[in-house]
Amino acid sequence: MFNKILIANRGEIACRVAATCRRLGIRTVAVYSDADAEARHVAFCDEAVHIGGAAARDSYLRADHIIEMAKETGAQAIHPGYGFLSENEAFAEACAAAGLVFIGPPASAINAMGSKSAAKQLMEKASVPLVPGYHGEDQDPALLRREADRIGYPVLLKASAGGGGKGMRVVESGDAFEAALASVKREATASFGDDKVLVEKYLTRPRHIEIQVFADTHGNCVYLFERDCSVQRRHQKVLEEAPAPGMTEERRRAMGEAAVAAAKAVGYVGAGTVEFIANQDGSFYFMEMNTRLQVEHPVTEMITGQDLVEWQLRVAAGEPLPLTQEQLRIDGHALEARIYAENPDNQFLPSTGTLRFLRTPPAVQFMRGGDMHGPAGIRIDAGVREGDAISPFYDPMIAKLIVWGKDRDEALARMRQALASYHVVGLSTNVAFLQRLVSSQAFRTADLDTGLIERNEKVLFPPPAPVGMEIIALAVAALLDRENRERRIDAADQHSPWTRGGTWRLNGGATRQLRFGYGEQVLDVTLHSNERRSTLIYADQAAPFACTCQAGDIRVDLGTRRAHGQVHVDGETFHVFNAGRHASLTWLDPLAHAGEAESEGGKLTAPMPGKVIAVMVEAGSTVTRGAPLLVMEAMKMEHTISAPADGVVSEVLYGVGEQVAEGAQLLAFEGK
Repeated sequence: MFNKILIANRGEIACRVAATCRRLGIRTVAVYSDADAEARHVAFCDEAVHIGGAAARDSYLRADHIIEMAKETGAQAIHPGYGFLSENEAFAEACAAAGLVFIGPPASAINAMGSKSAAKQLMEKASVPLVPGYHGEDQDPALLRREADRIGYPVLLKASAGGGGKGMRVVESGDAFEAALASVKREATASFGDDKVLVEKYLTRPRHIEIQVFADTHGNCVYLFERDCSVQRRHQKVLEEAPAPGMTEERRRAMGEAAVAAAKAVGYVGAGTVEFIANQDGSFYFMEMNTRLQVEHPVTEMITGQDLVEWQLRVAAGEPLPLTQEQLRIDGHALEARIYAENPDNQFLPSTGTLRFLRTPPAVQFMRGGDMHGPAGIRIDAGVREGDAISPFYDPMIAKLIVWGKDRDEALARMRQALASYHVVGLSTNVAFLQRLVSSQAFRTADLDTGLIERNEKVLFPPPAPVGMEIIALAVAALLDRENRERRIDAADQHSPWTRGGTWRLNGGATRQLRFGYGEQVLDVTLHSNERRSTLIYADQAAPFACTCQAGDIRVDLGTRRAHGQVHVDGETFHVFNAGRHASLTWLDPLAHAGEAESEGGKLTAPMPGKVIAVMVEAGSTVTRGAPLLVMEAMKMEHTISAPADGVVSEVLYGVGEQVAEGAQLLAFEGK
């Protein structure tokens, strides 16, 4: 076994690998960019070395520099994690040339599976079922169009060297083919440096099921069962679970054996994932093979009781697989929810900012020995802490929330409870969306396919719920608590009755008018007190009011109702967490003089930080509603800025290649 390894990655996967190494007594070396100098993975490892600038190309993709740092620190091997250099054939070869062990498959296997089209041809020879499509080398646009016409619409255009949902477009008709092809090629070039694409028949209600495989250098290869990854947005996974609901033993064995055949066809070694697209009738087709550890590997660990990172280390050190196929068993059910800094109500665009407040349910971080389930069956894999920033340079994942139950119903109940206890302030997240998703009838009944989110749009994207009495009462209690604490700090005599806030008055009652902003709404609240009790009046409702506050944890009594929640105060914004809901209320202080906000009029602004990669108009262009005006790239995804109405572009403020900040005005537009 190794004494020291370098982890050529960042965030939660770097912490995840380091946790297993620590348990096995292996020292770890972290690498970090300018943006990650204070990151959690840097502190978590035994050593850390700086490798360059904030952009990935200046740091985490600098293969030569990473290898140099590994040799300089005395590391014997490099674990690439996932993303970045994990599926880079040249990096695997360079590690070997430098006398370092690459903790991953041989370069030949990466090469064989690195091209989706070449992989399909290999799988065809290995008798692995394939989706009808075109996987050839000829990339003439006219030929690709003819092949799409032959296959029949809808078709799926995919970057041949792609992964992670990048470089993919569904094309519904021949009329849309040319524009979709150009977009896929641009995104493929930006993400993978290769604009080759393949064309496949798009199945209308498919499930995305993948098989975890593992092979060693002694000729052994096993499958550790399946994961269902059907719930996706923008072709990227949102929720994963293991085992797949409705999977029969016969189909599990057939898919597992097909995955092992795929791995053996390329002489695979280490952890890999063979991804299949499956019809509702149970038929399945090879989609691709990921030659690395997957983001969703924890659900496999939770149901098998195995540490897959430990398996990687042992196989890379030349040891045989720890278990045979006959020794592997499924125990219970596991779900993984990816907690992202993103705004589901704005097309899931990534969000950047600082984690000003972070509270999570009681859980284990990764694994401790053989304890796979942790307190109450909850595990959190995270690479950030409260106070850390989510930057525009990397993937916006905050954490992976993983739960285990003896069956799917128990796991679902545990996931709902865990999400309700996951509190984030400082940026937009998908936590509330995930709560709606796991509570939806479609997901609860396992009516799964890759279009689940689109099919259930009305349920998953409801209009904002009104603010009820409980939320208002918690915000008022937090406001009064803050005022009391401020008075005590300022008072010379801490025991003086004048340090007490509230509306109580000697020999009489008092009334206080409070006002909160909630989005574009203004919420008026009245708090009336006399010598006997206080009353809260809101939205034509009146209720007795009493509260206790302790470190942001608040309880309010409203007569026959009680409410409990946490309130995090950030300036004049009161973030109320109650019964799984997060409501942000801004106190409108009557003594403050807020300036009038500038009208946004005909401005079109950047929804997130990024780079302009295409401009379709110029000053004076007349456009119709919905016409594409400009394309931005952020986090390797393209985002098109479209005309909000018929009108004229009066000014273009940024050119191709320029970086823009979130909220920056991109164009000036005059509607007709």
